[in-house]
Amino acid sequence: MSDSSPTSEAATAFVDLHAHSTASDGSRAPADVIREAKRIGLAAIALTDHDTVAGIREAISVGEDLGVRVVPGVELSAVEGDLETHILGLHLSDTRELEAKLVALREMRRTRAERMVHRLNELGVRIEFASVLEQAAGGAIGRPHVARAMIAEGWAVDFRDAFDRYLGNGRPAYVTKERLAVAEATALIHRAGGLAILAHPSHSGTLERVAAFVDQGMDGVEVRHPSHSAEDTARLAALVEHFSLVPSGGSDWHGSSDGPRTLGMMRVPAEWLGRQDSRIRARAA
Repeated sequence: MSDSSPTSEAATAFVDLHAHSTASDGSRAPADVIREAKRIGLAAIALTDHDTVAGIREAISVGEDLGVRVVPGVELSAVEGDLETHILGLHLSDTRELEAKLVALREMRRTRAERMVHRLNELGVRIEFASVLEQAAGGAIGRPHVARAMIAEGWAVDFRDAFDRYLGNGRPAYVTKERLAVAEATALIHRAGGLAILAHPSHSGTLERVAAFVDQGMDGVEVRHPSHSAEDTARLAALVEHFSLVPSGGSDWHGSSDGPRTLGMMRVPAEWLGRQDSRIRARAA
């Protein structure tokens, strides 16, 4: 699996290196995500579905037809102690070992969703697991699919309502999921030929925490993300330079369910993608 042919990355070009499709919990098919990237004028996009690379081939094929570079990616849920940490794998080139591991992770996702439905039922929210599977439509199951089933059957007004009352961390129907250790996730990404990027660390992206990730082989940090404040972005950019990491950024777009969040909104410069390309070439040399 490799990147589709790059288009011109002029100084004014922008990219989005964090987006989701129906291969996991997005609402748009991989092909439609790429068409949207073309419509808004992005030079490149990374498809980074949760615990699956199933949408990559479709995305690359459409990207080649439309002249949009597609960076093969994935978003892994990992843990450091008790803290959930998301790791983006970008520029994946050989996903055979990774895909085998992801099969087990997706089964964990299914088991977790079943347990959440059971807890919701105990709380009087009478949805069926079949409804969650219908919302997932064959993709990797996540909490948004449970939320969509709740909304469809009138148990929640919208995503925020579902998460605030039931599904968010610490809420009554929340179930902790089994995850990879950060070091294992990073190693898996490296063996797949990719770069490991710390996703949306926000205020927790401190000097000490990023230093610990660097010691475990992290290649970069997601500097621009909708959840970051201006202070977060400035601090993370400084840490990227301090540790000689590669910067990344993206909208974390999930499609029409994201409300005000839109593809390409973070205005990530194509030069950042060029720095990632250079890191990949240096590693291969």
